[in-house]
Amino acid sequence: MVSFGSLTVALLGFHAFEQAHAFLPSGTFGTRSSSSLSMSTLSDIKWTPSIKTGERDEVFGPIEDYCANLYEVTRRKTRTVNCGPVKFGSEHPIVRQTMATTDTADVEATMEQVMRCADKGFDLVRITVQGKREANACLKIREGLFKKGYDIPLCADMHFQPKVAIAVAEAVEKIRINPGNFVDGRKSFEEKIYETEEDYFSERQFLYEALEPLVQKCKELDRCMRIGTNHGSLSARVLSYYGDTPRGMVESALEFADICRSLDYNNFVFSMKASNPLVMVQSYRLLAAEQYRMGWDYPLHLGVTEAGEGEDGRMKSAIGIGTLLADGLGDTVRVSLTEDPEFEYEPCNRLSEIATSRLATNEDAKKRQAAVTPYVDTRDITSFARRSGDLPTQEEGDVIDVRGFLNRDGSVLSTVKPEMLSGDNAQYLYQELGCKTAVGMPFKDIATSDSIFMRSLPPSSDTAARTAIRRLIEVSVGVIVPVEELEKDPLPNAVALMTLEQASAKNGELPEGAIRFAVSLDGTESEEDLAKIKDLSPMAVLLCPDSGLSHLHASRRVFEIFKKNEITTAVIHHFITDTNDTNELALQMGTKIGAHLTDGNGDGVLVEAVGDAESLSLDDLRRTSFGLLQGSRMRSTKTEFVSCPSCGRTLFDLQETTAGIQKATGHLPGVTIAVMGCIVNGPGEMADADFGYVGTIPGKVDLYYGKEVVRKSVPNEEAVDSLIDLIKEYDMWEDPEEEEVEEESEVAASA
Repeated sequence: MVSFGSLTVALLGFHAFEQAHAFLPSGTFGTRSSSSLSMSTLSDIKWTPSIKTGERDEVFGPIEDYCANLYEVTRRKTRTVNCGPVKFGSEHPIVRQTMATTDTADVEATMEQVMRCADKGFDLVRITVQGKREANACLKIREGLFKKGYDIPLCADMHFQPKVAIAVAEAVEKIRINPGNFVDGRKSFEEKIYETEEDYFSERQFLYEALEPLVQKCKELDRCMRIGTNHGSLSARVLSYYGDTPRGMVESALEFADICRSLDYNNFVFSMKASNPLVMVQSYRLLAAEQYRMGWDYPLHLGVTEAGEGEDGRMKSAIGIGTLLADGLGDTVRVSLTEDPEFEYEPCNRLSEIATSRLATNEDAKKRQAAVTPYVDTRDITSFARRSGDLPTQEEGDVIDVRGFLNRDGSVLSTVKPEMLSGDNAQYLYQELGCKTAVGMPFKDIATSDSIFMRSLPPSSDTAARTAIRRLIEVSVGVIVPVEELEKDPLPNAVALMTLEQASAKNGELPEGAIRFAVSLDGTESEEDLAKIKDLSPMAVLLCPDSGLSHLHASRRVFEIFKKNEITTAVIHHFITDTNDTNELALQMGTKIGAHLTDGNGDGVLVEAVGDAESLSLDDLRRTSFGLLQGSRMRSTKTEFVSCPSCGRTLFDLQETTAGIQKATGHLPGVTIAVMGCIVNGPGEMADADFGYVGTIPGKVDLYYGKEVVRKSVPNEEAVDSLIDLIKEYDMWEDPEEEEVEEESEVAASA
């Protein structure tokens, strides 16, 4: 059990604390250790060399490694950071954590929620500390939990209040500080002009003066700290100098770490959170790379902030967290969902399990990774560029429009079985594929599957089924079928799927009736054979690594060979799953396919359900596929919601409000709406949103357009309607489409 010093003095409150501070005897609340007097000037801090002048490159050399091993999954070696009974670091299991949503001042309610989280399996719970009242409550919560036999560590979430952070260290095992607002105050988007780097560095005095007392307190009490940068809440100072970039996030954290290290305090972890998984992944990789070249070994806390709720929230978290865990990065994880904290456990734990199963310490995983033919990984983790595969082009003699078979922003292919076309099933299939229909005829909509994949065809004698397929092809839905099937029973204007060996042997010659061909790859092909794809020029490649290979490394090898040989063919990730749980499917796809999309590698996804997964509807698989593309910032087919996971600062019922906003505005593809429970999570965390809905005082919200407050203190009961009016005002509103009249399908039956 951890000692918390003088309980009596701590409960006096902050006014008494501040008055008595200078007179407290050694070892009591608020004491400054003698070591704090040994470094009183800014000039004593050993700052990391400048990145802008190139000094860092001169001292440490260029960035090279960002993970322990590019060709097998190995955890990055870190030091151990102590957090009460829990330890962070590569020698310990991944720590699973969450955040309480209760009012921290409500001691009993917070204790009850923390105990539920502990019983669920979480290793740590973060709680909100807005000010003096909540800090005093934390000590009661900690003592109360100990009395009930719960030693789960608590982390105080701090913003704006350095003095409060110092005091609450008496009560909790961990302090989270945000470099973006710990010193600089509330979010500002005002441009500052720094004529020289010296001008920028001159403001470090404020950082030091605010952070040094907290560091000394944490050293004295053996507390740990998280230096947690958030993409949306970078300080005005950092934004002006580095921009809204991963580099700015990293440099912001390094300044705080430099102060800690110079004060001989090393019991801290880093985080680089963002609501955009691509920014999040790049930021963590960049930080890891900087640590490697400077010889640092601090653990990483992973999370996609403001991920949202339901399947979408799990998908975005899996894309970001899963990608980094596959790199061997990450020692503690939080999945931020707009749900009760207990519901974060399953995805958090599952991502940890998936990561552990992929480690090369696992014999089967190591065997799969070693089975991948050696290749050279040339990915540049310091920047992001998407590989754009070629789209189908119309050729002379084409009787149908093939240009819609793939989409420039990312394609979704759906697996269809012959029985889905039998009898009256065609109308249902059109709906499952996301088609609009008019008098029973299908038409493409914004989230219609671009193409379908059929392992077998209904016989040409099945007129109704073949007619249904023909109608899909006529509206530019591609139909991809194995070449053997087409040779047995041709389908006009189909896309013939061939192995690379078949395509090479036929030299791309099409079977009767086919209009294009695609090539399937399983990752076992030689580089020499893969290079042939350039001259074969298929419409697309379906990449489905053999089960005996590491999916991650076999796929990366194919993309490297394509880059080396300047092959620009579109690559569709063919993902086979046997899960019948859409949440699990989101985690699997986000982890396995998202790891490539965050590198810019991949032009779409095809999900094929087998075994238990066959109980999932085609609609479920299609929606999850589009969710993957949207979460990877490729193709937007619905409103993007950035919503905070709620905490003790939240000024309205976040889950209920978010659900209401989604219901009213969820039909606006290309529009991003941020729903933030308080000023801490907005406007900063919603900086890249089109519209923002931010709690300001109880019962009132502010509405934003971009970074600007345009409507203030709107009553909660009027806020959703006011948001809709605001969207209309900026010409981004579309009325939701009315449901189709069902009798249309009856008319179509005779067509």
